[in-house]
Amino acid sequence: MKIKQTAMPFKLHTIFLYLFVLGQGISLFSQQKSTTSRPNILLILLDDLGYSDVGFNGSDDITTPALDNLAGNGTIFTSAYVPHPFCGPSRASLMTGVYSHTIGAQFNLPRDNTPPGKGIPVEETFFSKVLQNAGYHTGIVGKWHLGVDDGFTPNDRGFDDFYGFLGGGHKYFPEQYKKDYQKQKANGVSPIWDYVLPLEHNGKEVDESEYLTDALSREAVRFIDDNSKLDQEKPFFLYVSYNAPHTPLEAKASDMMKFDHIKDKDRRTYAAMVYAVDRGIKKIVDKLKETGDFEDTLIIFFSDNGGRLDKGATNIPLAEGKGSAHEGGFRTPMFFHWPKAVPSGNKFHHSITALDFYPTLSYLAGAQIPSSKKLDGKNIWNDFLEGKPLHPDENIYVLRHRIKWSDVGVRKNQWKALKVYNQSWKLFDLDKDPGEKNNLSEKHYDVLKEMVEEAEVWSRSHVEPSWFHNMQTQKMWDKESMPHYDNTFELD
Repeated sequence: MKIKQTAMPFKLHTIFLYLFVLGQGISLFSQQKSTTSRPNILLILLDDLGYSDVGFNGSDDITTPALDNLAGNGTIFTSAYVPHPFCGPSRASLMTGVYSHTIGAQFNLPRDNTPPGKGIPVEETFFSKVLQNAGYHTGIVGKWHLGVDDGFTPNDRGFDDFYGFLGGGHKYFPEQYKKDYQKQKANGVSPIWDYVLPLEHNGKEVDESEYLTDALSREAVRFIDDNSKLDQEKPFFLYVSYNAPHTPLEAKASDMMKFDHIKDKDRRTYAAMVYAVDRGIKKIVDKLKETGDFEDTLIIFFSDNGGRLDKGATNIPLAEGKGSAHEGGFRTPMFFHWPKAVPSGNKFHHSITALDFYPTLSYLAGAQIPSSKKLDGKNIWNDFLEGKPLHPDENIYVLRHRIKWSDVGVRKNQWKALKVYNQSWKLFDLDKDPGEKNNLSEKHYDVLKEMVEEAEVWSRSHVEPSWFHNMQTQKMWDKESMPHYDNTFELD
């Protein structure tokens, strides 16, 4: 009897232990699947969006319900940075994973007359190509701004499907830009202003009839729908590169009516342009739900740089805006949304940079990054999920060349070292002073000195610009013997 009495509890204990381990295994498997299974990736980039111009980041006059819903059910990043304070270099860094200064792309490609054979070096593998090689169906709708010649277009750099425009911007109403295009063409204008060129689909001109933002949203929906009809095991990467709210300030009357409470015309038009994006994102989300992809899609939302204060944007509480090394130039609203993995209803206050997207998204995609590929960001996924600092004791840089000097910002932990307008270096505690008002350089001189010295070392990785956004800038660069790094990193 004793044997039976001892054997029975042992069997029950074994069964219970087995069920416990099995249950834990299922739980662990579910958790691992949610963070390592290959998600669809939807990257939504706005152009010149202000830090405080979406509801989830504090706007009280621009309504963005679709974005706010996604942000509220995901994680909002309060200290998110892009690598440059204006368009082309920021996008170059996003796609290559390196600071644009290290590949000669620190200026915008010339607006209307890109030199033949110029674009982001073909030796640089875009992360779109890495995802494509990993079996992703890849698409981009909207603005490119990284090269117009063969070899430099989206279809050459890892995108299966491209609908949009190759230049740095575009007008919004087709009845207007088509008329301007035909007029310039008839008058023999060369080059024709790229803001009025016909949109393209995989290299072929298309006859677009919708307001630009609506057309781009429509094409994003079309891409998701097309992908749903492919092999169900094939995930997608879609880069939705909106032109809005970049100038020219052009909005639909129906959207403008929603913002009659805004008295300033530029601000009202700008608000309507942001709202048009939000309307489009709702349609994209609805399509994801319709195709059953919503739960399996990582959505990342951000801007390529800060908003233009002279064109209706606000960057409260940050200082300055687009083009500046102050926080308002390169700190952007950002959120992640992925029901299966991203924490819901969270705010993440540690610094993140768009340079991290290349290695992080490649990791989530199970993609192989070329062994020779240099990256300035890192895979932040696991630290993000654990709520850890993503760049502890590491520098996040911004550098903008002006005509006779260079502006530089360096963020490390809570500290920001800053030199602008050829003034002395300053130091700010961004945790307490995001508006960069209280200069602490004298009180914490050792901190400032270390950061400036590290920034000088970083500058040695830079190369000469491969192009300039206009001839005048190139002439001044040569005349002034830029970039004057010998003076830039001097401390008083």
